[in-house]
Amino acid sequence: MKSDQDLTLDVACELAWDPAVDASRVEVAVQDRIVTLSGSVPDYAQKLAAQRAAERVEGSRAIAVELRVDPPPAALHPDADLAGAIVLALRWQAGLPGNAVHVEVERGCVTLSGEVDWGYQRNQAEKVVSRMRGVLGVANQITVRHSDAVADVAEHISAAFARRAQREFKGIRIDVKNGVATLSGTVSSHRDRRAACGAAWSTRGVRGVVDELVVE
Repeated sequence: MKSDQDLTLDVACELAWDPAVDASRVEVAVQDRIVTLSGSVPDYAQKLAAQRAAERVEGSRAIAVELRVDPPPAALHPDADLAGAIVLALRWQAGLPGNAVHVEVERGCVTLSGEVDWGYQRNQAEKVVSRMRGVLGVANQITVRHSDAVADVAEHISAAFARRAQREFKGIRIDVKNGVATLSGTVSSHRDRRAACGAAWSTRGVRGVVDELVVE
């Protein structure tokens, strides 16, 4: 097991290695294998990239992201302009229904709402918006339409786990009620945790995912 000092060094090195992150503005602290990222980044996309970089490092139990988004003045845009750009970007995304996603912007913080058929569409919309210049934060309130025609959702999720032979999903328990899948148990890394939740969200009939997984 890595010491807190070794984990701090590994996370700092991973941040410095990642070209999507300006590591000079990010501070890393570790206590009891809990990683805290603080400091500032120039855009929301870098905040997410810093979190992903920390997740790639083995040995942490949890990651707290306390980074603030501090964009340069040239990157700031009026909310109306940003909202218009987001709506246009979403309309050009293959796989997303035309006007299913509604957009609200307040001081650079984006709220997405509406209803879609699949969980992956909900996540796709958030991913598109999070990478746009001028976005300071994203609140994803998009709901997934319930489908009564889908049965044995838990079995479909389990089958998806089984197909991902490179992942260790044997310690995961799945409970589905009214289209909401609760994942509990243990995984070996944050990457496996994210992959498990992604597989659940991609299953037809899943309207929500509750992540109760613990990283060993």
